[in-house]
Amino acid sequence: MNRIWLFFSVMFVIGTDTFLLSPLLPLLQDQFHVSTDLSGWMVSAYALGYALFAFIAGPISDRLNRKTVMLWGLAGFIVSTFLCGIAPSFAAMCLFRFAAGVSAAFVTPQIWASIPVIVQPSQIIKGMGIATAGLAASQMLGLPIGGFLASFTWHTPFFVLSACSLILLLILAAVMPDIRPSEPLARPSIVNPYRELFSLPKTSVILLAYFLFQTGNFASFSFLGTWLSADYHLTVSQIGAAMLVLGLGNMLGSLIGSRVSEKLGMFKTLISGMLLMGALYFALPFFPNLFLVEAGFFLTFFTAGIIFPLMMGVFQSIAPNARGTIASLSNAAMYAGTTVGTSIAGFLYQSTQHFGAVTGFTAILFILSMTLYQAISKTGKRQSAARAQM
Repeated sequence: MNRIWLFFSVMFVIGTDTFLLSPLLPLLQDQFHVSTDLSGWMVSAYALGYALFAFIAGPISDRLNRKTVMLWGLAGFIVSTFLCGIAPSFAAMCLFRFAAGVSAAFVTPQIWASIPVIVQPSQIIKGMGIATAGLAASQMLGLPIGGFLASFTWHTPFFVLSACSLILLLILAAVMPDIRPSEPLARPSIVNPYRELFSLPKTSVILLAYFLFQTGNFASFSFLGTWLSADYHLTVSQIGAAMLVLGLGNMLGSLIGSRVSEKLGMFKTLISGMLLMGALYFALPFFPNLFLVEAGFFLTFFTAGIIFPLMMGVFQSIAPNARGTIASLSNAAMYAGTTVGTSIAGFLYQSTQHFGAVTGFTAILFILSMTLYQAISKTGKRQSAARAQM
């Protein structure tokens, strides 16, 4: 299980880099002299790189040595993150963030695919849980750590993150075993796995529902730091500390989520959770003080911690024998949603100068996503009833 904790560390580093720009955004906006709507592209560039190359990374890595793919991906992540720390302009920062997203797309799928191979069957679920906890911990600790490091200079978080990643790269190279495909193919197909997946009728609906949710979620999340700076005049380090409750809520929600869904049912929990998150996001800009904002942060991401594994469960139900490709598809949908959501949110925030326009957009997308999940639930019930009558 020592290797699993190494995977926890890799997920923590990747997760920290994913969310790092939220508290740094107002500082970088001033540094590069760009407007609010354009500043969102520093988040979108990373997400776009991940979304585009996740489609390629999944099928390719299924046919190569996973250790090699992970090490090269992590090496690219180290270089691109370091370059972010010395970016001389807004355009350069976006380019380097794009490269970091591309690199990350080749790292995280290898973790999920490697765990069932390197641990005992009885430890697989525990191993998955530990790796997932790395992402939750990055929200709880990575954001305030990033905010604290940025209080020295905006360059510091990127340099520290690349240095930590380099240490992990050396450890992985030493202790991770080779994981080669049992039947390597001379000409691996990237398209066929997706063609087979989309031949199933519910794939498109589930993908659209998840995309809408992530678009709305990251639209608001990406500009939380900008909003806290503008309305509450918090510094970068104070923003990082204020966001500490996000990761705490997310981690606690993920720990009790299975118990809640067992009592209420998967789709009822999922739909109710999305409704609550939409209401909390919509109300957030109208809370009268920072204490209530913090409480709203906690409840929103506590709920997200409950429903996110359920969304993954719905994804995995599409085709249990194509889980690697499905993981790549879900990752691509999440980061595509991040790209679209951040871009639209930046425009809305710049045009209205009110965060409520962004959170209202989030609430609308949550309602649309919730409607699609409701339709998926009803279709599943009809199919179960039809099988029972046969």
